[in-house]
Amino acid sequence: MTEVSLSRWLDRPVDATFDHVLGPANAPITLVEYGSYACPYCRAANERIAEVRDQLGDRLRYVFRHRPVPDSDIAQRAAELVERAGDDECFWKAHVELMTRSETLTEDDLRALAVELGVAPGAPESAEEAVRRAKARVDADISSARASGVRFTPTFFINRRRYDGPWDESSFTDAMLNPLGHRVRTAALDFASWGPSAGILLLCATVLAMVLSNTALGPAFEAFWEQYLGFTLGGADFAMSLRHWVNDGLLTIFFLVVGLEIKREFTVGHLSSRRSAALPIAAAIGGMAVPALLYLIVIPQGPWSHGWGVPMATDTAFVVALIVMMGRRVPIELRIMLTAAAIVDDIGAIIVVAVVYSGDLNFGYLAAAAAVIGALAALNRSRVYRVSPYLLLGVALWACVHAGGLHATLAGVVLAVFIPTRPPADLRALLAQATTIMAEEARQGGEVLRHGPSVVALRALDAIHDRLLSPADRLLENAGSRSSYVVLPLFALANADVSIDTGVWGGHQSLMLAIIVGLVIGKPLGLTLGAALAVWLRIAVKPAEYTWLQLVGAGALAGVGFTMSLFIAGQAFPVASDFAAAKIAVFSASVLSALIGVALLWRAGRAAEEQNSAEEQRQ
Repeated sequence: MTEVSLSRWLDRPVDATFDHVLGPANAPITLVEYGSYACPYCRAANERIAEVRDQLGDRLRYVFRHRPVPDSDIAQRAAELVERAGDDECFWKAHVELMTRSETLTEDDLRALAVELGVAPGAPESAEEAVRRAKARVDADISSARASGVRFTPTFFINRRRYDGPWDESSFTDAMLNPLGHRVRTAALDFASWGPSAGILLLCATVLAMVLSNTALGPAFEAFWEQYLGFTLGGADFAMSLRHWVNDGLLTIFFLVVGLEIKREFTVGHLSSRRSAALPIAAAIGGMAVPALLYLIVIPQGPWSHGWGVPMATDTAFVVALIVMMGRRVPIELRIMLTAAAIVDDIGAIIVVAVVYSGDLNFGYLAAAAAVIGALAALNRSRVYRVSPYLLLGVALWACVHAGGLHATLAGVVLAVFIPTRPPADLRALLAQATTIMAEEARQGGEVLRHGPSVVALRALDAIHDRLLSPADRLLENAGSRSSYVVLPLFALANADVSIDTGVWGGHQSLMLAIIVGLVIGKPLGLTLGAALAVWLRIAVKPAEYTWLQLVGAGALAGVGFTMSLFIAGQAFPVASDFAAAKIAVFSASVLSALIGVALLWRAGRAAEEQNSAEEQRQ
């Protein structure tokens, strides 16, 4: 199987001496198409390109590059035949001829074009050198397509950026003229597709909260989060501060996403088989147990001993951001292991919150929560695949769990368990169905007093689209982005308001030391010892792609606790001064862990690169 790059950008700049170009070289808009003469969609898009060229005129430069349909001999031969045209004028004439001659490319089309070009068998231009040049030209375009991340035809690039929108004239024109709305949407998609984006946004929210807390705006900023918001229904009323709405309400979405990710990992992900799951599970257990133990060694008794869960957590968003920013210095196998370990870490944090950091229990409301869970289970067993009933019951579950004394965010995890999955879709059957519907709509498109596809066809296409993803996958796709780009930044704004006040340090040294030791020392020590013990007992096998030093570096990164550490600290330390000291400790430990982890991974990655280079030279 040919490997395709994941790039969104054009690999090879347009070269007028090599590429086939229509339009002036100084045109502000360049449209590059990778297409195939045997592709019916390229033929359909060809008319749209002509319409756009008519509208934009000299503002558009159009370039065609070959990407013959894979495993199609006639597509390859057609591309090579067109490349044997004598000049650009002949090329474009041949190009239009093959794109418009018939609905499906045939051998008769190639023979007719060969005669027109004067390259039929026996003609002078059928010389071996001309054939070789044509093939080399097509192969160069295919290589460029692969490096540019082209997966199907036609694929378009507008000013070197891949265009993934609709192919109609209006959409094409909007993308090319680049109005403000399109620019904003494109910038947002670029940022979201960047690996470290969630971590960077979380960091920005944290810094903003800390800056505001240590300026003259600090009291107003604190007062804002302490405002109460609620509602009254009949004789009952319910209200919480904005900070509690974020921590108990919005953070439920984060826990829902975590639950869905855990479910995916244990069904089809890296934790789905015993062999692949053993190492990250063992590492995560060690990475939770040792920090908690070190915390209790520093603070064996007293009210602060209740905070042993604070150094157990790992902030996945920050860790992933740091790993992605280090690029190839972190082997992909180590990324997978650390991500899987973070998932197991989340499970541990959820259990700790449920068992240790819940309030006084109200068994009446908990019984109501159990009834709601029974309704969720009934929906799941009845194979109800609409998400809305689950979400409505999820709201009821949240209210019952909150009133029952457990932390309300646990409702998100429970809800995730019952969001249904589905067997993989039969893509061939769905594609055949969609093709049949579109063909029938195209056949009726010329009828009098009829515009566009029918409502029945649109509903059928919507049903096909819905079947491509299970409800759990679709909800994870939608809720995941909201969790990363809305919920977590708001959580940071509401909870990272730390005043840099030396008075907080007084009397809290042991508390802060316990958290810092747990995260900075306990996390890498526990994670490495857990993994080493599993390997020694032959329960798991460490991949050869990364070294033990790199594993220690990954363990150090796991000491970036932040989100879950702050969340647990808020439950463990009800006294404001204790919580403030804990927040400072979590921040300090997270920064120190990040620096140590990056330094270790950078050094280990450099050593591995030098070793590989030396081995290559010896060979």
